[in-house]
Amino acid sequence: MRTRTRTHIRTRAVAAALAAATFLALTACEGTDTSSGTNTSDTKQSSKARTDSDSDEAAKADTAVLPDLRGKVLQTAQDEAQAAGFRYLTSHDALGRGRVQALDRNWKVCSQAPVAGGQPTDTKVDFGAVKLRETCPAEDADAVPEAGATMPDFKGKSVKVAREALDSGTAITVTDASPDDRMVLVESNWQVCTQDPAAGSDLDGLPVTITAVKFGETC
Repeated sequence: MRTRTRTHIRTRAVAAALAAATFLALTACEGTDTSSGTNTSDTKQSSKARTDSDSDEAAKADTAVLPDLRGKVLQTAQDEAQAAGFRYLTSHDALGRGRVQALDRNWKVCSQAPVAGGQPTDTKVDFGAVKLRETCPAEDADAVPEAGATMPDFKGKSVKVAREALDSGTAITVTDASPDDRMVLVESNWQVCTQDPAAGSDLDGLPVTITAVKFGETC
């Protein structure tokens, strides 16, 4: 009976000692990656530093130098902008006539936005252009008037620009201002001479009457 008691006591003592040793081992290893012996907080900081570095490199990779492309054929300007890393390209009629640059090789660049220099590669690059035989304007005339509730001043602008500025439901009549009574077919080739209602008048659903001549002619 005494032998069993002593054995029982020794067993409990051994178990207690093992439990204490296990607790000390766990305490000593707290905050440490047991698989590599690396401190967890140090690993997180190192990972964050690498992530920040990768983000900085990605930001640098998304920036490129946009060349000064003014004076070049529109097709060449577009090709060089793409070669520099820019993919979002557009163009407009710098004379404000609303013409479409269907054949890029027949147009030359007068202005560009943004200007030459470092730019994000996802920036929209817009070229103001005129036909090769034309002279670039002193100021880009791309701005299209906004009709709203009042009549804009369309004098000197193309009939196409006037039509696009007005509400699609507006009734518009266009006639030749010259005595030749010609048909106004390609509206981007005709400039407004007179308009009714007058600029600044309330539209309020009124019909619009425009007289025009071809660009290069006198009203």
